[in-house]
Amino acid sequence: MLLKRIDLPVNGIHLYESKHQDGDIVNEHHHGIHQCLFALEGEGAITLDGVQHECRQDCAVLIVPYSNHAVISDSKLTLLVLAFEEAGMDSFARSELLQSCFKASAMLRLNPFAAAEVRQLLRKMLFEQSHEDAYGPWALHIYLHELLLVLARSSQSAIVTDSNSLRADRIRSYIDKHYFEPLTASDLASRLGIGARQVNNIFKEQYRMTPIQYATEVRIKLAQKLLEETDKDIVSICFEVGYETLPTFYRAFKNIVKMSPNRFRQQSRSGRSEGNE
Repeated sequence: MLLKRIDLPVNGIHLYESKHQDGDIVNEHHHGIHQCLFALEGEGAITLDGVQHECRQDCAVLIVPYSNHAVISDSKLTLLVLAFEEAGMDSFARSELLQSCFKASAMLRLNPFAAAEVRQLLRKMLFEQSHEDAYGPWALHIYLHELLLVLARSSQSAIVTDSNSLRADRIRSYIDKHYFEPLTASDLASRLGIGARQVNNIFKEQYRMTPIQYATEVRIKLAQKLLEETDKDIVSICFEVGYETLPTFYRAFKNIVKMSPNRFRQQSRSGRSEGNE
């Protein structure tokens, strides 16, 4: 099979666009490095080691070195191609993200949240690649590791159903992993490609609360744990669980726990002291 050489810069990472018109065929070939393909638009098929997979917007493909692959475009298919050398990655990423999760080339049909994360990481990589400075190569490697982490997690929980219960589960899982970030119903809705009101209705039907109410509960439960088990300052706990200001944190805490964070810490420590007597 044809070996196609891709010349990489010194940092070992190169991101570029690959456009395919209706009916275009890229015959089977392989490379000596890893590639990640991400479909920006269009439809087609990608053959990986003799097996053909449907490819459409937001699909990702991880191609391992010397894996034969081909591209067939059914309509205008635009791919972002991320080519990289394994040698530039740290040992954990090589062993756990590549050699363990991707022993062979794989097609990943990303859920909306994972696709949105991949898109944002690729945008960051394009920026670093076009605005070179002393930190650019380092930043590219950081974003590459993050992207592979998203793909590895997606490969372990690949689901293609779009029922409302699954959407609710996806929203909850996203909040569990991103509770420390600014979260709004509109942001969650944009990641799912539906309206904010629909997001609230879907989640409320499943969990009897809105996504933002759930996010608040997640944050406050973690804050309670930190208040009980650590000596961290309340302002540090406020920051760690995702609140920008102390008044907002105090208000949310009192609404759920019915007392201030200071009072909660005092009571929890007093209870432990009495239990030790």
